[in-house]
Amino acid sequence: MSEATNTGDVLELYRKHLNPGMALLLRLMGLENPAVEGEGMVVRDTAGKEYLDFLAGYGVFNLGHRHPRVVAAVKDQLERLPLSTKVLPDESTALLARCLAEVTPGDLQYCFFANSGAEAVEGALKLARLATGRQKVVATFGAFHGKTLGALSVTGRDIFRSPCLPLLPWVVHVPFGEVEAAAEAVDEDTAAVIVEPLQGEGGILLPPWGYLRELRTLCDRKGAALILDEVQTGMGRTGYLFACEAEGVVPDLLLLGKALGGGVMPVAAIVARPWVWRAFSDNPFIHTSTFGGNPLACRAALATLEVLAEENLSASAGEKGAYFLARLAELRQQYPDIVAEVRGRGLMLGVEFTDEGSGGFVLAGLLQRGFLVAYTLNNTRVMRIEPPLIIDYREIDLFFQALTDILAELAR
Repeated sequence: MSEATNTGDVLELYRKHLNPGMALLLRLMGLENPAVEGEGMVVRDTAGKEYLDFLAGYGVFNLGHRHPRVVAAVKDQLERLPLSTKVLPDESTALLARCLAEVTPGDLQYCFFANSGAEAVEGALKLARLATGRQKVVATFGAFHGKTLGALSVTGRDIFRSPCLPLLPWVVHVPFGEVEAAAEAVDEDTAAVIVEPLQGEGGILLPPWGYLRELRTLCDRKGAALILDEVQTGMGRTGYLFACEAEGVVPDLLLLGKALGGGVMPVAAIVARPWVWRAFSDNPFIHTSTFGGNPLACRAALATLEVLAEENLSASAGEKGAYFLARLAELRQQYPDIVAEVRGRGLMLGVEFTDEGSGGFVLAGLLQRGFLVAYTLNNTRVMRIEPPLIIDYREIDLFFQALTDILAELAR
């Protein structure tokens, strides 16, 4: 296997063998040098340039890059048994399932492990249908649940959905945050309502307070399962270990991913209440995954949960996020013709610009100054700010000063 000899070769390999459109976009944004090292808040490229990571891999690196506790756990497991035999039981898988049952709210008890958030969504839709004997699923406009066929069916943006039609039947989309619309859609044929506590890719959108509680009541009344997709909002991101805890809501199926593996291993989970799990009693092979729940990933997740608890990172995210949001609100008041709104919870923040051109100018300026940022996938006027939860106030102030300078330049 030959190696690329310079950074230009890497983009050429992207163009020839991966994603030509992405190669062009990276070149236009001046991001031609591959990343080679990450530690904590810092990512370095082949040219030696350092970036402060305010994106965290779309919410993957809640513990920062290469957290030593997670790396050590994976190295230890690697020396013993990296992957499951799939016949003999595995201790780390069982321990992670117990740990998640202990830290998730209410009577969530059973776990199924997958490799990505989209896989968790697929499994949850399937289990909800099996548990209820129904087919209909109610989702929300602007939602993002993944791009595999079932997950795409409940995702709420036509630019991704339309080229792949027809998708799964019996899926109905309603406006996010509007209980009345959900009440009209959810009926005796509904297997599940799937929703994010905060819409990430939809533009860091917060629903009205009490929305999740009312959805819980609605699902109970109609006998439908409530699926909360916390792939991005979970693991301390919003100031709570799980965002649903803010309203005291227990879903029937809780979906986790991204940060669950500590930024070291890919791992996702479905955590469910007992009534949804009945299908496994009749057929233990009703839903399986070759690599889901492998020992390496489970050790990484166990270490991640330990670090989150010991370092109190959920509460820290809430405090630092409030400080960050207040500073962004100052800029909103100073530059109302450029910044339309700032919003978020914990360290899941969004800055919405008045137009895409302004947003593009700001994103380019931040990248040039060494800050990793991106827009939200379903609303390209919104810049997402999702740094690792280990961020300190000095780094927040550095970002704020850079953003202030760019906005002042844009205003001129």
